[in-house]
Amino acid sequence: MARILTLTLNPALDLTVRLARLEPGDVNRSETLLTHAAGKGVNVAQVLADLGHQVSVGGFLGADNPQAFEALIASRQFGNAFIHVPGETRSNIKIAEQDGRVTDINAPGPLVSEHAQNELLKLISAIGGEFDAVVVAGSLPRGVSPQWFQHLLELLKSLGLKVALDTSGEALRAGLKAGPWMVKPNTQELAEALDNAPDAIRQLHQQGVEHVVVSDGAAGVTWYRSGTALHATPPTVTVASTVGAGDSLLAGMLHGLLSGDTPEQTLRRATAIAAMAVTQIGFGISDDAQLARLESGVDVRALTEQ
Repeated sequence: MARILTLTLNPALDLTVRLARLEPGDVNRSETLLTHAAGKGVNVAQVLADLGHQVSVGGFLGADNPQAFEALIASRQFGNAFIHVPGETRSNIKIAEQDGRVTDINAPGPLVSEHAQNELLKLISAIGGEFDAVVVAGSLPRGVSPQWFQHLLELLKSLGLKVALDTSGEALRAGLKAGPWMVKPNTQELAEALDNAPDAIRQLHQQGVEHVVVSDGAAGVTWYRSGTALHATPPTVTVASTVGAGDSLLAGMLHGLLSGDTPEQTLRRATAIAAMAVTQIGFGISDDAQLARLESGVDVRALTEQ
């Protein structure tokens, strides 16, 4: 299996509250309360580990509350490439209702100094050659500019790494300029990043992006590559939480591509992994038999050439 580094520049402690229905302005009583060490790259890492890959995680971590992340790293036997910065890693509150609706309240995260940014670049330069691919996922913390983010991706590419990018807004705009190997936006993120350009996919391919994976919730996933396109429609499932579905999709796509699977099998499995993610609270592949059933329910078809 592959050696993969995931970078999460703005990780979070996810505090997930499950309740029947949120009543704003009233007293709400939760059914369960779960805390996870999270952030998009951290979520991707857990799925990749379940798929058998050797994974390291990195980014910036608050020095005042690293315990949950250190426990996850130890239990999953991840390599640790985090740079500690003053302050606390942010906490994000996710309110998950029985009908699958999730309300997010996301904190901004600690301020990351120029010194810490340089330390991460030095560390990546030193260890980058150990990996086959890198996932860069999530938002930018305070202090990190889109320009620095673009430089980070360019450094990763210069080390010979296959770069998979999953972010949004100004970070996505900047990241696309570096021409990553793969991007995984949702339909809204892609439209905003490219100003609703009618030839957005062609633009990305011209910029050097080989794989464009566009998610659209229950409507499915479209994968554009080398003049061809595949669309996958997921099976109908009971939704517990949509948190982590996109991260699971990205992990599944990366797994298939690095394992040499056929395009159809790659997209089918990745879509099934994302479908499994929405049936649970937390991250990872918890039931191989369930995953196999979900795979059999994914419809994959070719689209008109792009």
